[in-house]
Parts: sequence; C-alpha cells; structure tokens
Amino acid sequence: MKIIAFYLPQFHNIPENDEWWGKGFTEWVNVKKAKPLYEGHIQPRIPLNKNYYNLLDEDVQKWQVRLAKEYGIYGFCYYHYWFDGHLLLEKPMENMLKNSDIDLPFCICWANEAWTRAWVGETKTLIPQRYGTKKEWKEHFDYLLPFLKDERYIKDDEGKPIFVIYRPEIIEVLNEMLDFWNELSIANGLPGISFAYQQLNFDLMKDRDDSRFKYNIEFQPMYCFYDLTSQKYSFLRKAKRWLVAFVEKHTGKDIRQLGRGNNLVGFNRISYDDAWKAILAHNPESNKCIPGAFVDWDNTPRHGDRGRIYTGASPEKFEEYLKQLIVIAKEKYKKDMIFIDAWNEWAEGAYLEPDERFEYGYLEAIRNALLSDENL
Repeated sequence: MKIIAFYLPQFHNIPENDEWWGKGFTEWVNVKKAKPLYEGHIQPRIPLNKNYYNLLDEDVQKWQVRLAKEYGIYGFCYYHYWFDGHLLLEKPMENMLKNSDIDLPFCICWANEAWTRAWVGETKTLIPQRYGTKKEWKEHFDYLLPFLKDERYIKDDEGKPIFVIYRPEIIEVLNEMLDFWNELSIANGLPGISFAYQQLNFDLMKDRDDSRFKYNIEFQPMYCFYDLTSQKYSFLRKAKRWLVAFVEKHTGKDIRQLGRGNNLVGFNRISYDDAWKAILAHNPESNKCIPGAFVDWDNTPRHGDRGRIYTGASPEKFEEYLKQLIVIAKEKYKKDMIFIDAWNEWAEGAYLEPDERFEYGYLEAIRNALLSDENL
C-alpha cells in the first residue's frame, strides 16, 4: 500500500508573508502562539527537540525523506501555490527537484484558492486567483513540466503523472485548461496527465463534470465531517443555522465574532473515534475514489475559538484504524494508494513528524499498519 502524505511548504520566510502577517512569519508562528482553550486541550504542539526547522535548509528536507522512508511513507504530495504566474512558497519543491538526494517519490497538489485573511476571520483578499486563457495555462504548464518529467514523480498504472487540484469547482475554464494541459503533456513526451481532485464541494455539485478526472481523493477529515454532520449531527446542523440566524437578526453580528461561537453550536469538538468510524463506513461514490486518512486535527492555532478539534486521538487508535483502512482500500476501493493528511500540517494538528508528546508514535503506527498488511 502506498501512503502518500500531503506536505505543507510554509516553514520558511517569504516577502509576502512578511508584508501580510508580520516580519519573520512562518507557520511556526501560529504553532508557537497557540493556547489551550479548555481543560485537557493539548496546545501548543511542540516538535520533538523543539525542531522548528527552516525548509530552505536542504538538510531538513533530507532528514524528512530519511524519516519518511524509515517508517514506510511512499511519497509526499507537495502543495503548490501559483497565482497567474505569481509563485508562493515554491523554494522547497524547487530545491527538491534540483537535489537527487531528496529521493522520495512525489506528486503535486495545486492549492488554487485565492489567499485571504480567513485565518483571522476576515475576507480581505491578499492575492487573487485568475486562470486566464491558453497563454497563462501554457506558462503554468511550462513551470510544472520539469517536475512532471522527473523520475521521482508519482505515476498511475498507465505511466501518467498524477496531478491534484484542490478546488476544481472554482475554475471556470476547468475542462478547457485540463484538455490543453493533456495536449501539451503528450507533445512533450508524456503519455498524458492523470488529474485528481480532493475538494468535497466539487463532489457535492449536482451538475459537476468530473470527466477529466481519473481520481477523487477523499480528503480527510473533510469527507468524514460531512458524513457525520449529515447523519449523526443533523439536529446540530439545523440548530446551528437557527442560532446563527437568530443572533444575526437580533445583534447584527456574525456569531463567530461572539467569542467561542462554534462552542455554542456544538461543532468545535468532534470525536476522533466517530470520525474514523465514518471513514471506515464510507462507501466510495465511484471507482475514481481514493481513500483518505488523517492523523489528528486541531486548527485552533490558526483559527482560535473558531477552530475545530477532533478529540481523543492517539497513535494506538490511529494504527488500528489505518490497518482497517488499508484492507478497505484494497477490497472496497480497489486501490493501492491512501492519501493522508498530513506530513507537517502543524497548525492544523495533522502531522506525522515527531513531537514532544508522542515522539515517533504516529510514524511507528504507519510502519506497524503496513507491516500488518504484509503479514496478512
């Protein structure tokens, strides 16, 4: 089974983040400033040996690869930020391409949302996302081509590189652009591109056209949260809508600005066990689906009281659930891949890298689950 972990490159300084969030900002700023919001809430999360690394140090990337290999991670899926020719956080991926010692298989996920101040509850756009026409599509493809042709790039069973798009539903020229990229890939010696998406909103669109996509990655815990809230928590969904409307009508304020708003409506704490049971019970919609997993989740370092926490996570639980998912991936999904959230999403609590609480526990869980699968 190929375990592919989403990889966040926001652990080094860039001028844009200095301007938008303050000089020296990286994801570690959010991680370090986090505080517990209730008794028993584990924050801040601290890397083992306080390893607040800088991804511009290639020795860090080599360390990550050694660690991933040791514990059975097949590859990384790098988040890629392209805004009509403007790149953000591109250096770790570019450095990886240049350095053959960073020899872990990889693929790319285009995180194609506009950047906003959503982390602090604001809607101001920091950098918009525009898709243009063939000229802009070719510029983007030309940038991606050296990655797609690299021998480390993850390919499907037809030899096509797998390219993930986070939010296809917001691309108004989606089919035209993907068709053009396929044409360009073939013209450049590739057999084509296998496109994948990971956005639940696209999955839920009644009139969506996913004909250009070979894969639908069930990005977790987004998919299981939908399953839970559309079933077990259906009453709370209705209560939330009613309460938000009532507060807005009588105060004129967004409920999220009234302190611990999500606490009031019951959505800020979700059972880790319930979430994983939903993952294991989920029936794939089609043969395009690839199962997803998540390590843990707590995005309060980014969102504070507006964040969401999955309570009760542990390496032991994760290992048992992952063992079951590996069997389900083979038998129900007929796939040899699982995409996991994540390698290093520290400010969302979704990371496999060692921390001071569990040390290498989650990585050991990955290795144990894979060894168990081999022994079946």
